Amino acid sequence: MSMKDRFNGKDYLTLMDWKPEEIQYILDVSIDFKRQRLMKQPHENLRGRTMAMVFEKASTRTRFSFQAAIAHLGMQSFYSTPSTMQLSRGEPIKDTARILDRYCDGLVLRTFGQDIAEEYAAYMDSPVINALTDMTHPCQGLADMMTMIEHKGKLKGLKLAYSGDPWNVCQSLMVSSSLMEMDMYVALPKGWMPHKKIMKFATENAEDRGTQIVVTDDIEEAFSGADVIYANTFHSMGHKDIEERKKKFAAYQVNDETMAYADKHAIFMHCLPGYRGEEMTDSVIEGPQSAVFDQGENRMHTEKAVLALFVQ
Repeated sequence: MSMKDRFNGKDYLTLMDWKPEEIQYILDVSIDFKRQRLMKQPHENLRGRTMAMVFEKASTRTRFSFQAAIAHLGMQSFYSTPSTMQLSRGEPIKDTARILDRYCDGLVLRTFGQDIAEEYAAYMDSPVINALTDMTHPCQGLADMMTMIEHKGKLKGLKLAYSGDPWNVCQSLMVSSSLMEMDMYVALPKGWMPHKKIMKFATENAEDRGTQIVVTDDIEEAFSGADVIYANTFHSMGHKDIEERKKKFAAYQVNDETMAYADKHAIFMHCLPGYRGEEMTDSVIEGPQSAVFDQGENRMHTEKAVLALFVQ
């Protein structure tokens, strides 16, 4: 089986489902799509196909990047939210999934529980693409890796330091790091930890590859000599304890002082939306080390690669 054939018709639910060489192949395809876009070369590889998009959570980058990617590939998208569907009146997911499967060539799903994405996948023959759950954000993970390759020239051997909520983005970065041979340090106040399933997967895979996943409450330890500093919000969508989080995480802000712990050639990343003055300062996101807007653009290119490889 060729590398390309490994993806065709499969679901894209988490990076944990894929081997390092398969992830690298998706990244290579993403980089080529970006080249084609810059050269204004048409690439309507999937003309005539249709994609359903069901978004239960608010979105800017995910919605626009997917709809742009779908359009560039010659496809048509149909966007909806559960509140405007019969799901809101109690129709079970398994019925909705089987109907969408008859109409469309795939589903882009942005929801809460990972189990919801898995249920759609169980009842659809066409691929289900996870555009974010509470546990994982595999599309963001691809864009993050592509951005690191562009700015640092590699993934293997990098030190990635993360500060912010240990939620879906953090957890996808942990998986990415453990598979692609990066060290990752997560700086968190005591009492917060990533998901146990993700911790187990990431630490075991890192150990197998001679790297490490470290969770620490010492921001200087986490940031020291890092090649990539990654900030994220202290309070993700759906959290109620926002004020408590702001207080507890305040010492983990990425600012000029904490950026100075990193390697002098380090880049700064953030998946956005960002809260300037909370998890980062304006001077950092607008500074010369910031790769944030390259990172945002790369969402479109990596999602285009997923669509082109996974949709039949």
